[in-house]
Amino acid sequence: MTDAMPRFTDANALAAQLRDGQVAAIPTDTLPGLACRPEQADKIWSLKRRPADKPLILMAATAAELLAEAQSVCRQDAQQLAINHWPGAITLVLPALASGMLRYLNPGGSTVGLRIPHCAMTLELLAASGPLATSSANLSGEPSTQSAEEVARIFPTIPLLGPSPWPRPSGLASTVLKWHGPGQWRILRAGAVIPPGVG
Repeated sequence: MTDAMPRFTDANALAAQLRDGQVAAIPTDTLPGLACRPEQADKIWSLKRRPADKPLILMAATAAELLAEAQSVCRQDAQQLAINHWPGAITLVLPALASGMLRYLNPGGSTVGLRIPHCAMTLELLAASGPLATSSANLSGEPSTQSAEEVARIFPTIPLLGPSPWPRPSGLASTVLKWHGPGQWRILRAGAVIPPGVG
């Protein structure tokens, strides 16, 4: 780690860098994150020193882009939660289409985690870049970062979404809900938001 100064890049320029295979750091409503094109997801595992059996999350600017990755059997239930809680601090884990991003985000798995963050800067980037593979911006097993400056110290070679300063995150991870059948959700991780009737 170094005392590197953050390198901020605007949404359109950063989207181009992501298309070229770069990993970038982004603010979200919960915690700072790392992001890249799904096809480049292995770069996030490598940067974080993260075990390959821990899936990444797919973020996008619209629910339609995300739910297109899910099997039709769960889409109606997911759509209702999306209407009520996206953009926001809820990640939905859904049975995924084998033909989609699953092979990049959760190799060998059958589900994909999906979220739209409540952060205007990052939504602008996602609209320009398309869906991105994401994970929290910290080394695996280390505390979560809370600011662009902390991210830059840990990952000094990657660009950060600008402008600066970033919006202040909540500091709480998103709630992770897994679909278990029609109308049935299980909480895998309790986070910033718990929808009524889910447990």
